[in-house]
Amino acid sequence: MPYYRVAGSVPPKRHTQHRAPDGSLYFEELMGEEGFSSDSSLLYHVNIPSSIAAYRVWELPDQSLVPNHPLTPRHLSTHDLFGEGAAGTDAVTGRRLLLGNADVRLSYVVADTTSPYYRNAIGDECLYVEAGAARVETVFGDLPVGEGDYVVVPRATTYRIVPDGPVRVYAIEANSHITPAKRYLSRFGQLLEHAPFCERDLRGPEGLRVVAEQDVEVYIKHRGNGPGGIAGTVHTLPHHPFDVVGWDGCLYPYVFNIRDFEPLTGRVHQPPPAHQVFEGHNFVICNFVPRKVDYHPLAIPVPYYHSNVDSDEVMFYCGGDYEARKGSGIGQGSISLHPGGHPHGPQPGAYERAIGAEFFDELAVMVDTFRPLELGEAARACDDGVYAYSWAKGGKEAGK
Repeated sequence: MPYYRVAGSVPPKRHTQHRAPDGSLYFEELMGEEGFSSDSSLLYHVNIPSSIAAYRVWELPDQSLVPNHPLTPRHLSTHDLFGEGAAGTDAVTGRRLLLGNADVRLSYVVADTTSPYYRNAIGDECLYVEAGAARVETVFGDLPVGEGDYVVVPRATTYRIVPDGPVRVYAIEANSHITPAKRYLSRFGQLLEHAPFCERDLRGPEGLRVVAEQDVEVYIKHRGNGPGGIAGTVHTLPHHPFDVVGWDGCLYPYVFNIRDFEPLTGRVHQPPPAHQVFEGHNFVICNFVPRKVDYHPLAIPVPYYHSNVDSDEVMFYCGGDYEARKGSGIGQGSISLHPGGHPHGPQPGAYERAIGAEFFDELAVMVDTFRPLELGEAARACDDGVYAYSWAKGGKEAGK
């Protein structure tokens, strides 16, 4: 995060004694990135944060990936994955893997049950709330979230998700850190004037609590020898992980709502970097929001056909009416995968239909990766099998 926050009780000088009212010492934990060389926060615990009472293996949901071969653009219908509802599913262990590579994994879940306490030790997470509401409880405090919220959770943050009824979550799990696009930041980390959002739009955690429970399980996703180099472990802690009386620093989870993104528009069509919001190692996150479109008198507002030769493009359609995809079966909850090596663009008829449009009412989250994506079990389960033929006149028969 680019700016400093403080919550609860902290001593006036770091790395010095901080005592409870009964005279006992609090235990200071530095949570920091890049080996003491980047953002960090100091947390003050009632108990020793390293304590483990027991441990066991967590058998992760299916993390297997298979190549997208033969190379094919695909349409995935995420709303088909959980049937009529999410009875008994939580937003951590219930995630189903759609797509992934060595840099990022994309999952989807519909949850109505409180998750276990959880810690991703592999990389940061960016959770997009498609629908519903929840409370994300973290060691830093609580984050109330709802439709359209991005929740950015730093690596190794202990948290759980408490739904308020069914909640739909699109989970972007990195093998790195996730930050605002670097070109939006000053050399000191402030969001600049040309950035499409600013610090006022970001919501930090609130409401620290000290929970006096014993023998609490924390599920940890970490590097290992499982599929994708991922493994799971459950630590039973002798005390509750939420025992922090205060913290300060520049590293903490936060929320940004997609409707607070101010779209950048122009006389002619703006390329996807104009819609970027976050980035990680070898991938970027963009969003397409309702906006005024191109206003050159001869403009064609929908995207031009393009071969993004270094990237796979994943679009998650989460609201409105996406003009460029009409006629291809794309709807709420759809994901399109356009792999590198395939020139893609609007569906037939969209070029002509868009001329003269002044406004697009659409909402989508895009992830572009710089290594090829492979297919998880959820993608294989909800692929419509015919999207590749949607540009050819006559549909599938013409594509044979």
